[in-house]
Amino acid sequence: MLAVVYVMAKEDFYKLLGVDKNASEAEIKKSYRRKAMKFHPDRNTDDPEQAEKKFKQIKEAYEILSDSKKRAAYDQFGHAGVDQTMGGGHPGGDNFSDIFGDVFGDIFGGGGGGRRRSHVQAGSDLRYNLDLTLEEAVGGTEATVIVPVLVSCEECKGSGAKKGSSPVTCTSCQGQGQVRMQQGFFSVQQTCPTCKGTGKQIKDPCRKCYGQGRVQENKTLSVKVPAGVDTGDRIRLAGEGEAGINGGPSGDLYVEVQVKTHAIFTRDGANLYCEVPISFPTACIGGVLDVPTLTGKVKLKIPAETQTGKLFRLRGKGVKPVRGGAVGDLLCRVQIETPVRLTKEQKALVEKLQESLSGGGKHHSPQEHSWTDGVKSFFDKLTG
Repeated sequence: MLAVVYVMAKEDFYKLLGVDKNASEAEIKKSYRRKAMKFHPDRNTDDPEQAEKKFKQIKEAYEILSDSKKRAAYDQFGHAGVDQTMGGGHPGGDNFSDIFGDVFGDIFGGGGGGRRRSHVQAGSDLRYNLDLTLEEAVGGTEATVIVPVLVSCEECKGSGAKKGSSPVTCTSCQGQGQVRMQQGFFSVQQTCPTCKGTGKQIKDPCRKCYGQGRVQENKTLSVKVPAGVDTGDRIRLAGEGEAGINGGPSGDLYVEVQVKTHAIFTRDGANLYCEVPISFPTACIGGVLDVPTLTGKVKLKIPAETQTGKLFRLRGKGVKPVRGGAVGDLLCRVQIETPVRLTKEQKALVEKLQESLSGGGKHHSPQEHSWTDGVKSFFDKLTG
């Protein structure tokens, strides 16, 4: 009697990783890491067996599609082209240690498959807050800043070892910068605690930097501030950040602008605003005032019967934005100032003026009478 064996068809490798057939190596690797993290048995305690099964399928799919030759065979012949039982090269093994190397390699700074870690590290970027006056921000300036920064040690040329000596290969990780920790069924790769991931040990440290390869200094820099900058704008000084490690490139310095509060002007984008106090007589009969701008005085004509809060626009007297565009305007908001410390004679004149104006009714004070009529109507409704 013949025995019939049913073989479950394998799921498409591209579908397992959630990518299409034209996916790049980077896209395949990124998707693999995401899937491996999702289906890791330790993160699926409710059904670890099913998660482990899925986990192994994802590993197999990645090992095929990440190899150009195996991927070509799979694309042409399907699973038969890579299945060991059909003469293909089966990816082999269900060891999770390689998976950990790929999934967690970037996190711990190492890589899977026995790849040697690069010990060269770029220096950190730095930020400096630069306070500017409004005039400096609008017109541009050149500022001198002093920044505390880690620079390469001149004594040891950044090696960390005493002059005349050099670092040696770490005996704990054999220069890999990574060690494997066995935890039961799993093997986890982590940063070497002896050399802190550098792969080197310093037997005789430099007396100036104490083996760090870098020392802190105050660096004096000149910063060219372009015209039109505003609070929050950043100026990048390439290579002026902290020195790199083991010959790595230096980071950058970002100078962040903070514009101080101005005594007269307030800035809003490309426009400037200012409050202009005017006397009561000027508001009544009009006049001409000298108004300040960032480039000098200008004449502002105040028409007769101007009310407080009136906004006058002086075109082109604002700011030219640093990123281009039209120059903004200066908007002057007038505030009528009530006379104070009046003499008896002045008070008598004001009272006489008041009597004269009262005779004109709504003609002289339309807003006052309109408001009074509105209040009267409101109370009539309440009492009615």
